[in-house]
Amino acid sequence: MRSLPCIAFTVLLGAGAPAAAQDSQPDSPEEIKVNAMRDPEVRKYEAIVAGLDAFDEYHRMAPKVPVLQFRVEPRSSAQKPVLPAARLGGDDGFSLALAVDTDGMFIVPRSQAALDANSELVLNQKRRQYRVTPVVRSPGLPGNVRRLGDLRLECRVQVAIIKEEIPLWVVLAANTLLRTRDWCGFTFEGKSGFTFKHTQTLHAAVLVDGNRSALLETEGKGFRVPLGDTSWSDDTLVELEGEPTPTGTAGETPRTAP
Repeated sequence: MRSLPCIAFTVLLGAGAPAAAQDSQPDSPEEIKVNAMRDPEVRKYEAIVAGLDAFDEYHRMAPKVPVLQFRVEPRSSAQKPVLPAARLGGDDGFSLALAVDTDGMFIVPRSQAALDANSELVLNQKRRQYRVTPVVRSPGLPGNVRRLGDLRLECRVQVAIIKEEIPLWVVLAANTLLRTRDWCGFTFEGKSGFTFKHTQTLHAAVLVDGNRSALLETEGKGFRVPLGDTSWSDDTLVELEGEPTPTGTAGETPRTAP
């Protein structure tokens, strides 16, 4: 999930938050930038628990998703880890290993011991080259299809995590400027939506709900979804069409089969 439209935030989760707290408070939406929405990096266990709480509270949006998952994924400058690993590490040597599959997917359990130990999520990869994002995906959907309720719930989880990680004054300033505490459902200049990413560059993205459909804005791998538009049900599907794979080489006319 990427940044709020028209409002960017420059507070990064974890390492970026203390630095941002030292700056003066912004006076306009243009001065508040939350790149945490674009490049989340979950670290504190208490923030992860906030995400788990949001998943439970809004689970009705994606009732077929049994449990909240997280994914370790490389940033653009890093290669995909061969054997990703993660654990919760805290005070007095506390350590709780997390089972991560080869796709980087894992589940974080609730643990009072981890909270008491002020735990953080520890990866076996360089922190700045990898990020951890929540994943909400109903079973049985093709790889090029997302469900709107899943995306709404994923946003709720992400925002809950972000609000726990960034300074309180940033949360309050954003609430004031957005005129709502619901960052997932806000509107700005008549527009609403969050940008999510597909696995490949997109040619088109279409909302489909019964006989109703609408073309979404796309840019590169991103597609922007009107999460706050309640006229679209949670069961609305987002059908993603990737750009066709070129068959020729640069500067040449595309080849055809002999």
